[in-house]
Amino acid sequence: MATYVVVSNWTEQGVKNVKDTIQRMQQFRSNCEQRGIKVLSYYWTQGRYDNVVILEAPDETTVMATLLASALKGAVHTETLRAFSEAEMSAILQKV
Repeated sequence: MATYVVVSNWTEQGVKNVKDTIQRMQQFRSNCEQRGIKVLSYYWTQGRYDNVVILEAPDETTVMATLLASALKGAVHTETLRAFSEAEMSAILQKV
């Protein structure tokens, strides 16, 4: 499984309904699990982003579909980063 870092910012709708943020996170986690994605951690943050989520997923298309389904609800905008472990980076460097 690949690791992904997802950063997000609340939309105007997300801020208006901020008291539902924990419920939305729980729904997101459930949706991820149904799609074979494991939510390793979910953080509410200060600064440039409102949330940071660390996921393990089988592939990029599963992550994309899951985040698009989440975005359809209108509460967040996301940015996704593929993260590489030390072992993965070592294998990549062997190809350089």
